[in-house]
This record gives sequence, structure tokens and C-alpha cells, in this order.
Amino acid sequence: MVDRARDNRQVLPIPDRQHFGLVTYDAKDPDTSFPPIEQLRPPAGAPNVLVILLDDVGYGASSAFGGPVNTPTAERLQRGGLTYTRFHTTALCAPTRTALLSGRNHHSVGMGAVTEMSTSAPGASGLRPNTKAPLPMTLKLNGYSTAQFGKCHEVPPWQTSPVGPFDAWPSGGGGFEHFYGFVGGETNQYYPALYEGFTPVEPDKGPEDGYHLTEDLADHAIEWVRAQKSLAPDKPFFMYFAPGATHAPHSVPKEWVDRYTGKFAEGWDAQRETTLAKQKQRGVVSPDAELTARPEVIPAWDDMDDALKPVLERQMEVYAGFLEHTDFQVGRVIEAIAALGALEDTLVYYIIGDNGASAEGTLNGAFNELASLNGLPEVETTEFLTEVKDKFGTPEAHNHYSVGWAWAMCAPFQWTKQVASHWGGTRNGTIVHWPTGIAGKGEIRSQFSHVIDVAPTVLEVAGLPEPTFVNGVQQSPIEGTSMAYSFDDADAPERHDLQYFEMFGNRGIYYRGWSAVTRHSTPWLANEVLPAFDDDVWELYDGATDWTQAHDLAAEMPEKLAALQRLWLIEAVKYNVLPIDDRRFERFNATIAGRPQLISGNKQVLFPGMKRLSENSILDIKNRSFTVTAAIETPRKGAANGVIIAQGGRFGGWALHVNAGRAKFVYNLLGITEFVITANEDIPAGSRQIRAEFAYDGGGLAKGGDVTLYYDGRSVGTGRVEQTHPMIFSADETTDIGDDYGMPVSAGYNGDPKFNGRIEVVQIEVGDDDHSDLIDPAEVARVAMSRQ
Repeated sequence: MVDRARDNRQVLPIPDRQHFGLVTYDAKDPDTSFPPIEQLRPPAGAPNVLVILLDDVGYGASSAFGGPVNTPTAERLQRGGLTYTRFHTTALCAPTRTALLSGRNHHSVGMGAVTEMSTSAPGASGLRPNTKAPLPMTLKLNGYSTAQFGKCHEVPPWQTSPVGPFDAWPSGGGGFEHFYGFVGGETNQYYPALYEGFTPVEPDKGPEDGYHLTEDLADHAIEWVRAQKSLAPDKPFFMYFAPGATHAPHSVPKEWVDRYTGKFAEGWDAQRETTLAKQKQRGVVSPDAELTARPEVIPAWDDMDDALKPVLERQMEVYAGFLEHTDFQVGRVIEAIAALGALEDTLVYYIIGDNGASAEGTLNGAFNELASLNGLPEVETTEFLTEVKDKFGTPEAHNHYSVGWAWAMCAPFQWTKQVASHWGGTRNGTIVHWPTGIAGKGEIRSQFSHVIDVAPTVLEVAGLPEPTFVNGVQQSPIEGTSMAYSFDDADAPERHDLQYFEMFGNRGIYYRGWSAVTRHSTPWLANEVLPAFDDDVWELYDGATDWTQAHDLAAEMPEKLAALQRLWLIEAVKYNVLPIDDRRFERFNATIAGRPQLISGNKQVLFPGMKRLSENSILDIKNRSFTVTAAIETPRKGAANGVIIAQGGRFGGWALHVNAGRAKFVYNLLGITEFVITANEDIPAGSRQIRAEFAYDGGGLAKGGDVTLYYDGRSVGTGRVEQTHPMIFSADETTDIGDDYGMPVSAGYNGDPKFNGRIEVVQIEVGDDDHSDLIDPAEVARVAMSRQ
């Protein structure tokens, strides 16, 4: 029996209080009396909460913030709510998401960069301390229903396998009662690697049936919220809707792309000018805001190859269609909540981007971003890109737009995603909508705010205190500042007046209108020689007169700059930013970085039924010799057929499979070429061992090798793979035993890829000819950063 009248909500879970009083012998005794059981609920008046977080959208992309992409849902919420024009993120995906859900700065919760770059330093460990419980956990333990739909990139790579631990998973230690989405930096919008809770699941249809991930996420979100309000109408919900859109690959049905045909023919320089004019009309920039200059490392539109310009236009058309499609799916979720009569009392945060637009697509853009991620962008010539232009956005492409478009989508600011020093990397348009709780409609709020402010805002409007203990662990204070003070007072003095920024050595500090910043590295320059931190050149901007950071005052006000530099250092010490870490290869070597790795050694044994294993869960066979051996039993009737093991997918990978009774080894190079080695005889009936040996040529990275197939130790076929992947097979496709989920590695499977015999075991063994020491550190870092 629980008495909720005197709940202490600072200690979570709320301690139960046993009833003390008269206990009768017979329940029928008239003196028998106990208080009724009360279900856990938040304080009266606590609203529903919906947090929407889009991916890789710059400030100047959506029409709600003056951009070229039509976003009617965002505009609808603007008309009924508040537009925050100085809301900031961390400049990168995983750090922003961890900061959002914890209310703490990203280094303070161990997410100094992407999870794949975790080190043993507290600010970059990839592990949220248990002293900093996430907001969903706090809300769940206070009686909220909680659910997440979409992207989770906060799980350390050594915890992404089916064996966990699940402390960092949404429905594990994340505090969400329900999770439907993907774990990682990106996924294929047509063939996603999905989880429901901790269980991998497959969509029940494909793109030929109209499937698209963002629509699927919206369907599941709508289904969940309807059930929640049907079964527990008095219980508020916290929903986190975080689609993988608009992260690359940019994928959307053609009808959405065609809406923008011809609209970007003037190029990125002209687009920025158009955007700024519209931003001033909408009041989402200062009336005297100036367009910042184009960096020298970004070519002017007029300097681009005329033969390439139609391809560049199509890249932006695809992206625009992708973003509008995403906004439409968000609108479906909003409309479903409205149809339930719940929107009026739902606090909605629509955060249009977890960082600035992504400049990770090379200067020319990419048809298959895995080509550039593998350091092989030269395979995508102008002639090739022109030939495949109309495939951009379709299931046949894995595309990304060019750096120039990313820069334009961050208008009117300098730089892009990853560059935490400048507003182009960190300022994201944000809308807050709550008709019951906010009197103003269609108003602008210009107070400085940051993603860490969302959690304390939610707690304040829900009437909930910051917990001092969660699951027995004493909590450290939330570091954000509630934005509720600004809800009904446009002129309220800003309360979040100090904020540091840091990402990959790019650093900045905001203090009472002033900002001091230094850019240390450039997102797309793989071989950039980085200066010593003390040699970085700092800039100084006065936000009162310079809204866009267009006029550097460092030379005129050195004392002011020095004061802000000292303040950055103080904040860096306070929040575990130090040591600043711009290392590349070292951070990807788990041993040097000081983090665990799930798979080590030179041998791995896999079993039938294992599926959707991330690349971090499998021995790395790249740039070395390897052997894959399978113990199988052929089917009793008919020829053996199907996949024994497959890693990767349509845009790169390898597989050992059986086609009409004969073993085949296929190596898919970037979706461009398939090297197929076929056995010269059928597999004998019964229990057999099938083996493929790959003898790497050596002499560097991405070299070829000879392949030999064996039945029970007897050679039955040879062939050659001329070139291999040096870095990565896929950012989203997985390894499967006995089947090939997602997009198939090979177009040459004979019907159903599911193996029709029985697999006992599959073993991978790698040689000692590892060439990882030859990998360019900048290339390794670029691969990981482009996957978040």
C-alpha cells in the first residue's frame, strides 16, 4: 500500500511509505480501513512533452527560418508559439543528443565527440556518469509515460552488440519505456537497421511498397501516443521524436525531389543572399544582420565545373525534398496529438537540427558517400556523377550534397557542422509551442539559449524538482537554465549568459553578448596540418552590433579577447573539456585511447540466427588476409541455396553464399563492382565444411588479393578481388549469419537469401598482415566523424 500524499520527489524512485495504523484480524471488521492505492503521477498540471530533433539541418535551411525548403509544420507551430532565434547546439550529433537528454554540457557527460572517438579522459569517455541521470529517467520515475522514436547515437561502440550492456540504450539506462529506432550515426532510409527495445526488427515492406524510415517512425509514434492516451489518459507523456533525417544518405521519394526542380540553379552564393533577405522579412535575424564572407577553402559557385553544376543542383533538390518530407512526417505526429485533444497541453520543442548542416560530402558531393569515406573519391568522376544524377535520393544511391550547399544552409553564419567555434556549426532554429502554458502566439524570443536548457525547462513546467538521488546515486546539479522565464516575457534579461563550445579543437565562449572563437580544424580537409593549440588565431565579436559574427574585433580589443579566453579556460576546467584532444588515429585505436573493445584477437566464432551485428561487433578483415569457415548441413531435398555469412550491403561488403548448390564468395566494391569467385562443383550432400581464404596482396591499403574456395579442405575454385575497402563497409548495414538483412551485398543471390540448409557455426580468422598502421590518421577521423 502506497500513500502518495507526501511523496519526496527529490529521491527517485520515490520511496514507498508503508501504512501504519490499526490492522484488524478480519477484513470484514468495520474498523478495517486502508488508504486507496494511488498510481504514480506527476504533480497536477504537468503537461505532455514532445521534443523533436532533426539531424544535420543548418539555421538557413527551413522556410521557418528564411531558408529555401518548405516546412509548413514548423511554420504552423511558429504561428501558435514562440520562435527562438539564438538557440544553440554543440556542433555535433552525439554530443548534442547527450546534452539535450541530460541537461548537462556534453563533456560533463563524457561525450566530447562521437562515441567512436571515446578515450579514457572523463570528458571524452562516451559514458554518461550515473551521477547525471537523463531527463527521461527522471520523468518516468515521476509518473510520465516515456518513448523515443528514431536515432540513438549515444551508445559506446563496445556496447552496441546484442549482449549489451544496455546502460546507454534508450530503453535501458536511458529512461525510455519504449524505443523504436536505430543505434548509430546514420542508417539507410529505405532499408534501416531497426531495434524495438533491444531486439532487431525488420520493416514489413520495402521501398517498392512505399517504405521510408521517417514515415515508419511517424507511424510508430502515432500508434504509441494513441495507445497511451487511450489507456492512461490522465498520465502525461514524454515523447522524443528524433528521425535520422536529414543526415546522409539523403533519400526521399522522387515526387518530393521534383518539387524543387530548377530552384537552385543560381548556386550557393546567390542562395545565401536570398536566404538572408527572407530571414529579415521573417524577423529571425537582426534587421542589421550581415552576410558573412565565404571561406577561401569553399569554391564560389561560378568557379565550379559547368558540367558538374546540374549534378550539384540535383543534390540540393534531393536534400530540400528530404527536409520537406521530414517536416511533413513531423506534422503527422503533431496532427495525431491534436486529434486526441492533447496538443493544447503539450509542450513541443521543435529543434531544427542537432548541429549545422553537414559539410562532410566533399566539394563535389557524393553519389555513394562510402567512396569518399574510404578515401576513394576519385572513382566518382564528373562523368560518373552526371550519368547517375537521376538516381540521387533513390534506393540505388547513398548520396550527400557538396560542401558549398552545407555552407549555404547555415546562412547567414560562418562555417558548418563540426565547427563549434562559429554560429554556423551551433545555432539551430528552434520553436516552442504550448498553448495552455504560453500566452504569446507567433512571437520571437531572442534570449541566448542552449540545448542543455531543455531539461530544466521541462522539469520546471512539470512542477518537478531536480532529483538529488536517482537509483541510490547522489546527483550533480543540472547545468542548463530553464527557458520558462522567457515564455511570457519577450524582454526578459537572458539568464543563460555564459556558455563554452568545443569540438575537435574548435573552441568558443559566449558571455553576455560577446563571443570569442577560434577555428582549429576544417571538417572536410582530410590531410589538414593542425596548428598547436596556442598558435590558433582567436576572433572577437560583439553580438550587440554584429549578429552574425561578421566583424572580428580581436585586433582592436585585445584585452577583451584575453578576458574571454581566460573565461573559456575556466569553463573548460569546470566541465572536463581538458585536455583538448585533436588526435586522429590514436583516438580510433582502442588500446591507445584507453577504451574497451568488444572483439579482439584473431579469431571469432559466430552462430546461426545471429543478425544485425554492427561493424564494431565483427573482426576487422580489411587490409589483411582472412579466412571464413562454415560448418553446414545441406538440405535433405533440392540444392543448397542462400547466404552463409554476409557483411555490409548494396554499397559495399562481402558474402559467402551458396547459389544453386555451389559455394560463392562475392566482394562488393562500393556498389560499383562485384568480384565473384565460384566453386567449380556442387557441395556434396551431408555435413560439410565450406571455407573461403583471402590472401591479401599487401603493400598498403585497399589492395586486392587471391581467393580460394574449399570443401572439406579440398580446393574447388580460385579467383581474384582486384581492390578492397580500406576503412569501412557500411555506416548502417550489418553482419548476418544465414541470411542477408537490409540491402543485399550481392545482386547475384538466387532468390531468397535465407540459407535453406542448416548452419552449425561460422568462424572468421584474420592473418597477422594488418596494415592499419599505414592508415592516414586524417582519413580515419573523417570516416568516424561523417558517420555521426
